[in-house]
Amino acid sequence: MGLDLDRIRVFLTAEDELARLRAEYSAGPPPEMKFAVLKSPSVKIVDLSRELYHRTPSYPGHPPVIHGVWKTHEESFAESGNVHGLASMFISMPDHAGTHIDAPRHFGESGQPINEYPLEKCIVPGICIDLRHIAPRAEIAPADLEAAVKQAGVPVPKGGTVLLCTGHHQRTFPRKEYATDNSGVDVAATEWLARQGVVHFGIDSMRPGPEGKVNSLVHKACLELDITHIESLCNLEALLGKGQFTFIGLPMKWRDGTASPIRAVAVFDM
Repeated sequence: MGLDLDRIRVFLTAEDELARLRAEYSAGPPPEMKFAVLKSPSVKIVDLSRELYHRTPSYPGHPPVIHGVWKTHEESFAESGNVHGLASMFISMPDHAGTHIDAPRHFGESGQPINEYPLEKCIVPGICIDLRHIAPRAEIAPADLEAAVKQAGVPVPKGGTVLLCTGHHQRTFPRKEYATDNSGVDVAATEWLARQGVVHFGIDSMRPGPEGKVNSLVHKACLELDITHIESLCNLEALLGKGQFTFIGLPMKWRDGTASPIRAVAVFDM
């Protein structure tokens, strides 16, 4: 087999070319260059998602999460004629399972289903505020939000999200109180968040409002205000006092879905 001299020349000059590019763009790439300069060494990702597993706590009255073995390595190995075994599992769950984002369709028939929800609203700037002093089952009022934002020392980002750290997940998960004892926003607080220009807000419990009538009215208000919310977040304590981050929570493309599980993360120095 003959040598590819052209390819060898490319390899030999690659390091020189990289050095030239570093020198030429040391002050940054020119505006016409449409690529992102990644700062991977300094990027920090904080996972805000609940783990999904068989019979993980689900919303009262919703079907359970069922997760089991469909085929083992041994079974697949035998079916392949002893070539190689590939294990697989199956899952059955409501679209509101685990950490998830509610689609506007959940709030009313006129709302967007999750497969039409704009992905631009799923990667947004965010802040996290400390509401752990609010008592279980209590309503979070606008004044509570205003004080928590002031304490955080960072403004609510327009077109972004606000994550409400109530401490509920850390205090109660996975005990039965997780499904009932959360604090949550009232309608006035939901309206306050919408006036700040958020596209959604998130909370570390199964519902945005306290259990009962207030929670239903908060969902109704979200439809009227054209915002939504993310439920069953966790690990929000890790974000407190850290300033603004990029929130990422991409839903699955369920046709006509009323919600979708997401892998929610906060990214710093992105």
